Amino acid sequence: MAPNPKKKGSSQGSSGSERREHLYKILVIGELGTGKTSIIKRYVHQFFSQHYRATIGVDFALKVLNWDANTIIRLQLWDIAGQERFGNMTRVYYKEAVGAFIVFDVSRVATFDAVLKWKNDLDAKVQLPDGSPIPCVLLANKILLNDKLLQSSDKDGDKFGLEHKIANGENSRDSSGKSCNC
Repeated sequence: MAPNPKKKGSSQGSSGSERREHLYKILVIGELGTGKTSIIKRYVHQFFSQHYRATIGVDFALKVLNWDANTIIRLQLWDIAGQERFGNMTRVYYKEAVGAFIVFDVSRVATFDAVLKWKNDLDAKVQLPDGSPIPCVLLANKILLNDKLLQSSDKDGDKFGLEHKIANGENSRDSSGKSCNC
């Protein structure tokens, strides 16, 4: 079942048809230092920096997409601090989310080992209105920036995703900040 968007409002478009707006809350979670903030900043603001301070609690970003002439999609991206899984606030942060990215750093095995803990925390605390888990994408980050990559193949990633109901993808930045493989 597709997530149920929150309809923010509507207005008359230039062609006289009604303009629709949808708001989707998307979580970006994973261990500390995996690049969650960097991914969000690049996607929303087309800005890349190798230097960010650790997120404390939660941060927000809004990406507005003109889906078609009559539809605006607003993606509310919630950047959850890496240490938050251990706190009681994640239930509040996760509330009403309709999707999530779990990010790990390919050069740090411990961040991959924590993926299932994040997924279990997510599934225990938020569901779609029909009770099913929210859609989740596993995002392998920092692919091009590291010499020491996790020893896994695309086939292994696909198998892991199928076993744990997580779609997967890869992301990285070169020195110019261009996004790759995502």
